[in-house]
Amino acid sequence: MRPGVLTDNSELPGYLPFLILLWQTPFERGQAAFQVKDWPAAERWFAEALRALPSDAAVHKWLGMTYAAQEKFVLAEAPFRRACELKPTDPDACYYHGRTLYVLGRLEPALGAFEKARKTGAKPGRVLLGLALAHEKLNHFAEADKLFRDAIAAGDKQALEDYARFRRQPRTPAPGAAPTIRFEQQELPFTVRNGAAGKRHLPETMIAGVAILDYDNDGRLDLFFANGASMPGLDKRPHRFWNGLLRNKGNGEFEDATQAAGLQGAHFAMGVAAADYDNDGDADLFVTGVNGAVLYNNRGDGTFAPVAIPAIDGWSVAAAWFDYDRDGRLDLFVVRYVDWNAQNEPVCGALGVTQYCHPKMYAPLANVLLHNRGDGTFEEVSERSGIGRLKGKGMGVAIGDLEGDNWPDVFVGNDTTPNFLFRNNRDGTFSEVALEANAALSENGTPVSSMGVEWKDWNNDGRDDLFITALSNEMFPLFKNLGARFGDVTLASGVGKASLAWSGWSSAVADFDNDGWKDLATANGHVMDNAEVTSGRQSRQPCQVYRNRGDGTFDASAITGTAFHRGLAWADLDNDGRLDLVATRLNEPAVVLWNRTPAAGNWTAFRLHGRTSNRDGIGARIKLLSSAGGAQWSRVTTAGGYGASVPAVAHFGLAQEDATQAVVEVEWPSGRRQTIRPFKANTVNEVVEPE
Repeated sequence: MRPGVLTDNSELPGYLPFLILLWQTPFERGQAAFQVKDWPAAERWFAEALRALPSDAAVHKWLGMTYAAQEKFVLAEAPFRRACELKPTDPDACYYHGRTLYVLGRLEPALGAFEKARKTGAKPGRVLLGLALAHEKLNHFAEADKLFRDAIAAGDKQALEDYARFRRQPRTPAPGAAPTIRFEQQELPFTVRNGAAGKRHLPETMIAGVAILDYDNDGRLDLFFANGASMPGLDKRPHRFWNGLLRNKGNGEFEDATQAAGLQGAHFAMGVAAADYDNDGDADLFVTGVNGAVLYNNRGDGTFAPVAIPAIDGWSVAAAWFDYDRDGRLDLFVVRYVDWNAQNEPVCGALGVTQYCHPKMYAPLANVLLHNRGDGTFEEVSERSGIGRLKGKGMGVAIGDLEGDNWPDVFVGNDTTPNFLFRNNRDGTFSEVALEANAALSENGTPVSSMGVEWKDWNNDGRDDLFITALSNEMFPLFKNLGARFGDVTLASGVGKASLAWSGWSSAVADFDNDGWKDLATANGHVMDNAEVTSGRQSRQPCQVYRNRGDGTFDASAITGTAFHRGLAWADLDNDGRLDLVATRLNEPAVVLWNRTPAAGNWTAFRLHGRTSNRDGIGARIKLLSSAGGAQWSRVTTAGGYGASVPAVAHFGLAQEDATQAVVEVEWPSGRRQTIRPFKANTVNEVVEPE
């Protein structure tokens, strides 16, 4: 027996296995832990081995393999890259690096890694398959076709299955289609922690919120994250459960400003809504939660102070700022979920496997409407307005205009119960019309697990359409506004098939390639952290983008590695004209997805400044009429997705449009109309409401 090699010890004296363990190096102990899938031990031993052997390619490779086995692909990328650099002749290192880059959506670097592996003696079949898959994602269809066939000829069995799928897929982009949308992922110095301790308390899996706002008015967009608390005690005091405020330093880096701003929080937070409710020029924050909700007033000096508002009892998930009575002051719609209490948590599951309980196990709650008095205080008008007379299991909320009358309506996505659509009666009251507007149920007449909600015009016909995320096997409903009612186009658009396997939480509808058509994006992750045990579905899931082809159909692709994604918000964080994404992941660092779409089109954006209406012009509708006669519409809002908030900026992709020949028309919440011509392309235009 050679020291350091594990053997069958059944006939050895009892003390010898212990001596064998002592003889092992940290690297060999890491390998032994890897073989029995003890990932924490493997990580620990390989890290120790690296301290002694920092230039050993094998140790870097095995550490990367340990991360990859747990689907920690962001962490796996660096050790695989280093292993490939140290020993490019290793038949696995460069290939593993390429696969990891592919999973992370970094396709061009993945091609480089695969090519390096191809030159260094790695198994040709799998390398050729990796190249084929990366070229396919990049829409290099001719190259992908040849590489698939080469991989099959090299004996790779998986290539047969992937090539059959490739041949079945439509592989020709629409005429004039924009480049493939690409994102590059970067971890942020903040982690959403849900306090899970193995008891499957329902709030653990549902925490979501992220807001993008410029809280200090320095011209750079900052980030706010809702964070959890201990379970079941809901203790927020440990530092790891503080909410998070990250200040944008302007160089792609963010620094923690939470404590300095006074935003640590006191509740198990869920979602966030940002807007300037007091019209003083500073973005304020409303944070929902399981055991309380808080409105924070921005003092204008980098700090926030809690504001007394009518108590919002129970579990609130999301909120939206809007001026429902058009008095020039922003009011607040608060979505509540279910009646939950840790002491009465039911136990659910089968065959000895516990799972989070179905919403049917909990009673529904009514939503809340707070009216802004204009003196810094709010009054609850839920019952008087009709909002509080109905109970649901609300998750997402979006503001739109059902009938085109310029009065804001409210859509609430309910979990496993029919959705709500509150039509504004223009007298301070609302009527619930989701069923008659064909937005309460899916196309087959059943409610789905509605979560993220976006109410935006994705087909450029001037009417606000709906996009909703839901659970695996339900598909993500996509509705087209037909004029006071909706048509379900989930299957016809291709979104149904592309979303069937995924569980979507927050969502976005925005033009990510600046081709003049709004695309879709979703943050995905199964509600169950052990879904593989009972459903066969994947627990950890990628974020997705659905590129709008401009003909009513969408092309879907993954844009991140897998995780328990929840929150998603969008904005142009680096001022390059391409809209970026920020996503939260349960118990892993949040990420910013930098938009790296090559050769994206021109763009323009508008930031409104109201005189007689709310300062940010929330609720205004902007029409951009191109020189060729086509048009786009955007409604100014900070609400959308699932517990998410975005800047009050209207962004338009222009493709190659000549901005000097286009016209912009603004319909303000006050009813005033304004024409802007010319406007500036590739910049944010500041627009002041006329007197």
